[in-house]
Amino acid sequence: MSNQILITGANRGIGLELAKQLHTQGHKITAICRHSSPDIEAIASQVISNIDIREKKDIQSAKNSCECNSFDILINNAGVLQNENIQHLDSTSVFQIKNQFITNSLAPLLITHHFLDTLKENSKLILITSRMGSIADNDSGGRYGYRMSKAALNAAGKSLSIDLKEQGIAVGIFHPGWVQTQMTGYSGPLTVQESAKNLITRIEALNLENSGQFLHSNGESLPW
Repeated sequence: MSNQILITGANRGIGLELAKQLHTQGHKITAICRHSSPDIEAIASQVISNIDIREKKDIQSAKNSCECNSFDILINNAGVLQNENIQHLDSTSVFQIKNQFITNSLAPLLITHHFLDTLKENSKLILITSRMGSIADNDSGGRYGYRMSKAALNAAGKSLSIDLKEQGIAVGIFHPGWVQTQMTGYSGPLTVQESAKNLITRIEALNLENSGQFLHSNGESLPW
């Protein structure tokens, strides 16, 4: 069965690969991104570009421009990774931390709010998070803005799984793994193809019974 799927940050990296693999399966993709790319233009039913998800007015503009008014799956994938040093927490570092909070935590919540009326019973809401948002799993420190913002996203995802259950909407809180993307400097053991394939498996298995769980894309349950 063909699904209507909305993906943020779909112009490159994991978002683009999710779009490619889901398109190959016969699903219709609506992409929201700041900058479009030839790759996403080639496969998406609609690309809504020049959208800064940190800006509420841009999110509303994306909603107004959307040709599809009903989605089976909404994937909040867009995010940013930066690094801060506690010994040099200057004004630039503070700005970076705020930027990561807005992009990684608040923006997915606002996107979900604006597009909530396009989701229906049995729709799925996906948050692409990170195990770096786990407090229990933190054994290396650092990355303050990224860790804090992803922990906040995880908290939002858990609340969303409770709040949306009566509407029949399941929420997936998924860590893609350490993936070879521009964000990670193309390091890590997983290719984007492998990560996207694993994430799609998690999305397919998502239902109201396992909604709100914090999972690795390989299916492993992660500690909060």
